[in-house]
Amino acid sequence: MAGNVDGGEVRNKQVLLKDFVSGFPNESDMPFTTSSVSLKLPEGSSDVLVKNLYLSCDPYMRNRMSKPLRPSYVDSFQPGSPIIGLGVSKVIDSGNQNFREGDLVWGMTGWEEYSVISSTESLFKIQHTDLPLSYYTGILGMPGMTAYTGFYEICAPKKGETVFVSAAAGAVGQLVGQFAKLMGCYVVGSAGSKGKVDLLKNKLGFDEAFNYKEEPNLDAALTRHFPEGIDIYFDNVGGKMLDAVLLNMRIHGRIAVCGMISQYNLDNPEGVHNLFNLVSKRIRMEGFLVTEYYHLYPKFLEKVIPFIKQGKIVYVEDVVEGLENAPSALIGLFHGRNVGKQLVVVDPE
Repeated sequence: MAGNVDGGEVRNKQVLLKDFVSGFPNESDMPFTTSSVSLKLPEGSSDVLVKNLYLSCDPYMRNRMSKPLRPSYVDSFQPGSPIIGLGVSKVIDSGNQNFREGDLVWGMTGWEEYSVISSTESLFKIQHTDLPLSYYTGILGMPGMTAYTGFYEICAPKKGETVFVSAAAGAVGQLVGQFAKLMGCYVVGSAGSKGKVDLLKNKLGFDEAFNYKEEPNLDAALTRHFPEGIDIYFDNVGGKMLDAVLLNMRIHGRIAVCGMISQYNLDNPEGVHNLFNLVSKRIRMEGFLVTEYYHLYPKFLEKVIPFIKQGKIVYVEDVVEGLENAPSALIGLFHGRNVGKQLVVVDPE
């Protein structure tokens, strides 16, 4: 807990980005420090002051650690400033008429105990507090919306189709697979350990799953699981897996490109060689940003909350306690250490 200091302020523990990162990030790139913050906003402010309860670790954050070489869909972090990510927070003070003291919210916040949020366009008030608040870093937050958008909106699935999900035990992949099963699809997932493969098959309801690290030939592995081809591929990894999938897609297949975690730490990204399959098989391959679909959030909640309450969807979380452990939790994503949605408890209230 933060402690009082002189001037009516409190200590504010923070995780900073030391400098732009090349290759795999290390804990030394994200130093832990303490500053101070006033728990009262200045008169006339339109900002929102929050106390952070849960923070989300997401693969896209790695891109924000790199020096910007060209314009991107998301700004790089500023060296010397707190890392920014999705989180669940409680409003302490507000100059914004849409938020009041005591409100619970999820959206972009700092990796710190207290944050002043100026850009509130993507800050959502939490209405359903009968579900775990941590779910708003995952199934009821950005990852859930990502799975929903990519699967239902981009891939337009039909009952009986074949679906392949990479990084299937992660925050997004585990939901895509369960959405597909609820639609009556045949679903296979790939993951990076025997434990994750067992999780996919025994707890998350995937029809089949395989450990990509144990497959000397990804094309052969996909042919084995999809002898008649793949209708829908939800791509979280890119690279060699995407290349192999292109060989195994069916005519008029759809690929939702959500992320490319296999490439984020490479200075020279791998090439994709089998792109002519897009032409010969008339495949539609589309990348997307979930933020462009946030207007569907109420529709998403209407669909997903009953699934959760009826036990039709389960959600696996990998929980780390303490802000000081956030850097190692984030780094773990790129080494496959997390099982399920990686989140950090700052203050469970």
